[in-house]
Amino acid sequence: MSIKHQIDNDIFFMKEALKEAEKAATIGEVPIGAVIVSNDKIIARSYNQVELLRDPTAHAEILVITAAANHFNSKYLTSCTLYVTLEPCIMCHGALYWSQIKRMVFGASDPKRSAHSISAPILHPRTEVQQNILAKESNALLVYFFKKLRNPYPVPVEG
Repeated sequence: MSIKHQIDNDIFFMKEALKEAEKAATIGEVPIGAVIVSNDKIIARSYNQVELLRDPTAHAEILVITAAANHFNSKYLTSCTLYVTLEPCIMCHGALYWSQIKRMVFGASDPKRSAHSISAPILHPRTEVQQNILAKESNALLVYFFKKLRNPYPVPVEG
C-alpha cells in the first residue's frame, strides 16, 4: 500500500471515529470514538459509554475491541487497525496489548492519562502506532465538550 493511500485511509477512518465521538457528546459522554478496521472495512465501532452503562471500563476502545473480538470469534486482532480520537489510557493500552492489535491510529494526544505517563511501553511489540491523524478536530471536540460541561449557561457578552 502506498503512503498516500495509507494516509487517505487513516483520514477516512478517523473521520468515522469522530462520528462516533460526536454520538458520545450528544448523550453527555466524554466525546471519544473508535472504529476497528480489517482489510479496509470497518468491523466494529463504538464510543464512550461510561456514564450510560455506569461502568468505568466502558471506554470506546474497550467496547470496540470486544465487538471486534466477537466478530472474529477470537481474542486476537492481529490483522486489525484501531482508529481512536484520543490517545488511549493505560487501561485501554493493556487491552490493546492483549488483543495484539496490528496497528493503532489516534487523533489527539493525552499526556496526562495515556501511556506517556509511565516509562515502560505497554503496547504489544509488533503494534505499529500512528498519531495525530485529525488531531485538531479530535481535540476541538473534547475542548468544546468540556467548556460546555463547565459552563452550560454562558453569560451573554454585551457588545
